[in-house]
Amino acid sequence: MIDTARRNLLLAALLAPLTVGAANASAHDMDHAGHADHPDAHMYMPDSTVHWEGDEEIAMLMYPGMTVMDLIGPQSMFGSLMGAKIHLVAKTMEPVTSDAGVIIVPTATFDTCPRDLTLIFTPGGTDGTLAAAKDHDTLAFMSDRGSRAKYVTSVCSGSLILGAAGLLKGYKATSHWSCRDALTGFGAIPSSARVVRDRNRITGAGVTAGLDFGLTMVAELRSRFYAECTQLVSEYDPHPPFNAGSMKTAPAKVKADMIQLLSGFRKKAEQLASDSAMSNRKA
Repeated sequence: MIDTARRNLLLAALLAPLTVGAANASAHDMDHAGHADHPDAHMYMPDSTVHWEGDEEIAMLMYPGMTVMDLIGPQSMFGSLMGAKIHLVAKTMEPVTSDAGVIIVPTATFDTCPRDLTLIFTPGGTDGTLAAAKDHDTLAFMSDRGSRAKYVTSVCSGSLILGAAGLLKGYKATSHWSCRDALTGFGAIPSSARVVRDRNRITGAGVTAGLDFGLTMVAELRSRFYAECTQLVSEYDPHPPFNAGSMKTAPAKVKADMIQLLSGFRKKAEQLASDSAMSNRKA
């Protein structure tokens, strides 16, 4: 379990005045008839949908070559969930090196990760993701935990791993634009939305969509109000310096060059899906 005490303590400290104020308002600002006698009393009333403390079991897959922001973006949002246990899971307890060279130490292995999870998640990447999506132990772990988890999730090309594990057949899902169409080979229904939900499958698009995905899951697990508090504490208010963050807005030359650069990965992703479909037919 990752140590989220500092993050939880910060959020709790920031939210404490709100909850105390709400309790005081309930006790002192209501008259005997049950009506607020203070003009601003409604401002201090608690959000009755907020589930402040939880006990979620969240497993986040790690593997060599993963895109570190795919992991850390959602993890930073999950870290606000007071009481939740976050497991960074890998095949062994050896440190995992991301595609950017950032090294992260797992907190659990496939064997020690809890069997029954609230949420299972996988990040994406390029060659590292393709390797993980062909690894028997990784797919067995994802298939086993995903068969029982309340939520089965991914960000970016991590959805290729979900697909290879047989967890997306018949579900709408998204991925990084470079490999989104390959999802059809796993029986999934590709969507270009930034965050896609189909029943208990919730997937995010490329890299930075992990922040949106993370906030979506915080709202799902606790409440919208809790997610908004998390967003404010994180000061997540993006104003990118350029308008090239999607295939709909990027300049034509940028799109053309990036499509060419990632064409090899796209072909490999499509081959992965084709091989997976053939293997399933033989089985």
